[in-house]
Amino acid sequence: MNNNDLDMTKLLQMLSTMDKKDLEAGISKANEILKSNTGKGIIDNMNKKG
Repeated sequence: MNNNDLDMTKLLQMLSTMDKKDLEAGISKANEILKSNTGKGIIDNMNKKG
């Protein structure tokens, strides 16, 4: 498995431990980061949002 591949089991385990408020906040943050159309824009948003 490549390091860039998503480990679905680990993702599902992590999501199952989050409460609804934390999950919604994470999804909202991801949506804001991914609004950029360029890779550099996404990286800049990730660095800026923390």
